[in-house]
Amino acid sequence: MSKQAGIGKIGAMVILLLVAVGVWLLVGGEEVKKAVTLKTMEVVGNIAIRSMPDDVAGGFHKIPVEVKALAPDVYQASGIANTHMIVTSEGNVLFDTGIAIQAAQHVRLLKEVSDAPIKYIILSHSHADHIGGAQFWREDDTVLVAHREFAEEQRYLIELTPFQWRRNRILFPWMPEEPATNKLLAYKKVETSVDVDEADYRFILGRTVFEVLSTPGAEGADNISLWLPQKKILFSGDTLGPLFPQFPNVFTMRGEKVRAPIEYINSLNKLIALDIEMLVPSHHSAITGKENIRAGLTLIRDATQYVHDETIKGMNEGKTVYALMAEIKLPPELALTQEHGKVSWAVRSIWDYYATWFHFESTTELYPVPVRDVYAELAQMAGPEALVAKALQHWQNHELMKTLHILEVVLAAEPNNKAALNIRLDTLNALLEEAKAGDDNNYEKDYLRRRIAITEETLAGG
Repeated sequence: MSKQAGIGKIGAMVILLLVAVGVWLLVGGEEVKKAVTLKTMEVVGNIAIRSMPDDVAGGFHKIPVEVKALAPDVYQASGIANTHMIVTSEGNVLFDTGIAIQAAQHVRLLKEVSDAPIKYIILSHSHADHIGGAQFWREDDTVLVAHREFAEEQRYLIELTPFQWRRNRILFPWMPEEPATNKLLAYKKVETSVDVDEADYRFILGRTVFEVLSTPGAEGADNISLWLPQKKILFSGDTLGPLFPQFPNVFTMRGEKVRAPIEYINSLNKLIALDIEMLVPSHHSAITGKENIRAGLTLIRDATQYVHDETIKGMNEGKTVYALMAEIKLPPELALTQEHGKVSWAVRSIWDYYATWFHFESTTELYPVPVRDVYAELAQMAGPEALVAKALQHWQNHELMKTLHILEVVLAAEPNNKAALNIRLDTLNALLEEAKAGDDNNYEKDYLRRRIAITEETLAGG
């Protein structure tokens, strides 16, 4: 999608919102305002989804929005992220509320199943694709349940919105150029009623027992899960990530607080101890089969423990973080998909979690002058032609990282050096093919696609 097309799509959304505001002012009345808001958001959401390319974000946006019954009185509205509704004789309970641009559809479809009052909303964690619909569901007496770290996670995500938006647009260039400011679309603070800590939280509604479990780790410090012991159903949110089983996203390329590995292992142990017959994540479909679920949970725990322990072992042996990133692999018996979380990135994240960013490898690490500041001088001294020739030699030997390192020096001095750019383009394409054939990590692929596009644009304009 071109930049102009993207701007056109976003412009259409803004116009629709303005029209909705105008209608509110003319007709008045809370029920009418709510109905107009939901209808407008449904149209806006459809435009936003259609503007997204097919091969991005793990394809979540291609999941159809529909409602299905998972068990008696348990329903799932699917999409980029799921909204779950548990129906009781005394009112309904929601677990997660989806992303704002699809929440109106979730509201419409689930209310066709049951229009009873929403007594509780349980939010698995503070990410926008899980809390975006809360504003459309919450009623005056609704109890909103989240982890005690939920407020802190929201605080720093809100304060760092411009920083994180810029980074996310590198991964997902189809996003609008600026963060949304409209109150219906913008990421904003959600006020909670009950904050869950290590003691967990239990309530009964319409004879159904609800146990909200503190399960921090894989997607942040504020993860919670919902256990229905009578039905033996666990709603995991993103505690286990979007795929099951998968290697956890201990590190996120988006740029968030480092996730705690041992706390996550403890969360997995808590879930393994349950007698789960249906596992319901907030992305993709439910998983069934007691033994299948237990085996998957155990595999995730053991793989996480293995990478953690091997990183600690290597640190104690005096190995560098880069050596450990290259060395540590999951053994065959612990093999897991790395489409979302990646072992080598987890190694570095665990290293920095325990030992911070200073690795005692160079005095310059301590001071605010990066090595890049001398790249242009190095290029002038060595000569760009000689460096390009050396980069080409590394490329021919399939030493892709050494190729990129040398090209960065060249391009610091001559940003439009076509020979260097062409080698960089070939190198990035080779990395992309390796990523597809190897771990198939979605973040890595999206990032490499963007760097390829930037290199192509530079070559075309040079």
